[in-house]
Amino acid sequence: MEPPWEDSVGVATVYPVVHPDVALDVALVERHRCGDLQAFDEVYERFGEMVYNLALRLATNREEAADLTQEIFLRIYRHLGGFGGRSTLKTWVFRIAINHCRDRLSRHYPALQSIDDDSQEGGVSIADPGRGPEDLAVAADEGRRVAEGLSRVPPVFREAVVLRDLEGLSYEEIAEVLGVRVGTVRSRIARGREQLRILLEKGL
Repeated sequence: MEPPWEDSVGVATVYPVVHPDVALDVALVERHRCGDLQAFDEVYERFGEMVYNLALRLATNREEAADLTQEIFLRIYRHLGGFGGRSTLKTWVFRIAINHCRDRLSRHYPALQSIDDDSQEGGVSIADPGRGPEDLAVAADEGRRVAEGLSRVPPVFREAVVLRDLEGLSYEEIAEVLGVRVGTVRSRIARGREQLRILLEKGL
């Protein structure tokens, strides 16, 4: 059965700005340590869609993204008890997701990737029932172009652009996820955006 969020993946998914209290994150993890099975279910419900979308935008393939998501949450389950509250659970989860995607994709895919037909579906913006067929067609085409452009941006810059522009993380959160300084994050985002702009202007 496909993940329930697959049909909602868009080019610029907007998540509500949430700043969870680290104390609540620690309490959730403590419940997991004590054997509360519902605690992990809550972690999955909270971050499943975001992790899947991140994997899709880095792998540019729906089947691969679904596999990555399962593997990432298996790692989260195994290591959740080690979460110590030094960051929010959100950045901790994203850090695991990014590291796993890097490891898996570096072994199976070249640095520059093109997207297949299935992945192009993943780049289509969410349908707006208030928009006409022509507008939706234009939006879908633009979504495919952006997705393909991102797939050709070097991974180190793509990660930063995806986390900032598509996942909505702050510069500080991205710095925590990637383990670099905020200045480095800003530089990578700027270079990634510029490379994407050039690719789109050249028609890929």
